[in-house]
Amino acid sequence: MNGDVGILARVLARIRSGDVGRMPVVLALIVIAIVFQTLNPVFLTSRNLSDMLMQCAALGTISLGIVLVLLIGEIDLSVGSMSGVAAAILTVGAVQLQWPLGLAIGAALTAGAVVGAVYGLLRTTLGLPSFVVTLAGLLGLLGVQLWVLGDAGSINLPFDSWIVQFAQQMYLPAWLSYVLSAATALGYTGTLLSRARRRTAAELESDRTVSILIRGGLLLVGLVGGSWYLNLSRGVGVMFVLFVVLVVIAHFALTRTRWGRSVFAVGGSIEAARRAGIRVNRIVVSVFVLCSVLAATGGILAAARLAAANQSTGAADTNLNAIAAAIIGGASLFGGRGSAFAALLGVVVIQAISSGLTLINLSSAVQFMVTGAVLVFAVALDAITRRTQLGAGRT
Repeated sequence: MNGDVGILARVLARIRSGDVGRMPVVLALIVIAIVFQTLNPVFLTSRNLSDMLMQCAALGTISLGIVLVLLIGEIDLSVGSMSGVAAAILTVGAVQLQWPLGLAIGAALTAGAVVGAVYGLLRTTLGLPSFVVTLAGLLGLLGVQLWVLGDAGSINLPFDSWIVQFAQQMYLPAWLSYVLSAATALGYTGTLLSRARRRTAAELESDRTVSILIRGGLLLVGLVGGSWYLNLSRGVGVMFVLFVVLVVIAHFALTRTRWGRSVFAVGGSIEAARRAGIRVNRIVVSVFVLCSVLAATGGILAAARLAAANQSTGAADTNLNAIAAAIIGGASLFGGRGSAFAALLGVVVIQAISSGLTLINLSSAVQFMVTGAVLVFAVALDAITRRTQLGAGRT
């Protein structure tokens, strides 16, 4: 009983200090699910949820790159255009030029790396604001996309292509989805237990073992139960699994590597990071490169999902939704605070709103307004949280 009270006291203390974690996003998803399920019972069917998760993959991958640049206190406004260019390179290379599919994908990713490197170098060598640099990139990449597509305007990928099959029809076998769910929950629990042991050895406050086991058990039940429910129809899409794997890799890099610690340090204070011996310019360039490569990856996935690329691929709403997903998921506009899982949570919120409004036959105009309102709420919460934490730090 005393242990439960202690856990509750720590949770309340974190909330009072402004550290609300992912609670607002989870509550938002619960509210969205209740509202849309009430308006249309199809919303929470396994088939609709399976399709919704597949739709998350491309946009979520782009949003993951946005999370990275937000962590260093920068922004990339051209991720949608970069995804469109990558989709154009993929389709033109694979269909018109008859390149091997691997070569076309490699060319698209290389283009992303080059663009990101240019952004990073302009930011670090000339001191140009990332807002201006990437806005110029947005306009330039729109022209590149039109130039690559040429007179064709729209190019279709063959439906029997493995990348189209991957994006549209590949789902995990039921048994494999259960195995991966259990492995994820066990890995999460083991990581928390290991961190708690290290903190205890260093005589720092740490989570209780019982609390960790409860959280791990809840995650196990949630993942296995979710997999079972999705398997009632199509199952868990392989493309969505790829997106989750990218999120986990990014989370590991941010939390378990020197590079990741440097990213948070640069986002917290560039001058302090420089004085600590961190090569700030290298970190900034590397983050912009990763952001553009992830945008290119998202464009490839989007083209594969639609089996085509055209002049509207990666249009303005892609930019807006990718940035909105990162912020809604918990990445701070002020830099230095956030998580790779912000992309996962945020894009699920965005796609849930889109799916729900589509099911109740509301126009895209309403979708933009609702998403905008959620975005304003997320930014306001971020500002209030930051102010609360600064106030707590002064006291």
